[in-house]
Amino acid sequence: MKEYTCAEICSKIKELFNEATPLDSDCGRLCDKSCCKGDSETGMVLFPGETTSLLVRETNGRKIAVCEGVCQRENRPVSCMIFPLFPVLINGKIKVWPDYRGAAVCPMVNHFDEIIFSKKFIRAVKKTGKLMLKNRETTEFLNGITEEILLEKELEDKFLKEGSK
Repeated sequence: MKEYTCAEICSKIKELFNEATPLDSDCGRLCDKSCCKGDSETGMVLFPGETTSLLVRETNGRKIAVCEGVCQRENRPVSCMIFPLFPVLINGKIKVWPDYRGAAVCPMVNHFDEIIFSKKFIRAVKKTGKLMLKNRETTEFLNGITEEILLEKELEDKFLKEGSK
C-alpha cells in the first residue's frame, strides 16, 4: 500500500467535498449558520499537513484555523468540510459519526438520527477516514480525534441519562 504524505491526503480529501454537503439544502438555515460565526477565540483543528490562508494559532499542541465567519468555501479547512460528522476508527473499521465536540454549535449533531444526510456527503466522510489510514501521522490524528469524540459521546450519554432521572 502506497503511503501518501499528509499534504497529499488533505488535497485528496478536499477534492471529495467539491460538491458534497451535509444536506441537499443549506444546513445553515437550521441554525442561522452558527458554525460560520467565528471570532478570535474559535476555529477548527487543522489536519496534519494542512495549510490555510486563515489565521492559525496553536492550542494544546494543535493548529487551529481561526474563523472570522467568512471564507472562500473551497478553501475551508477539512474539519469544516466534514462537519458535523467525523470518521472514527472503531475496532479497525471506519465509521461515520456525529462530531459530538460540536454539539453546542450544530443542531444536526444532537438530532443525528432524525436528519437525512446526503449519501454523497456520508460517503465522502467515510472515504476521508480511509484516506487518513494511508499515513502514520494522519492515522494517529484520526485515533486521537476518535478518542475525543468517544469521550464527548460518553459524557453526553451520561448527562442525558442523569437528566432523565
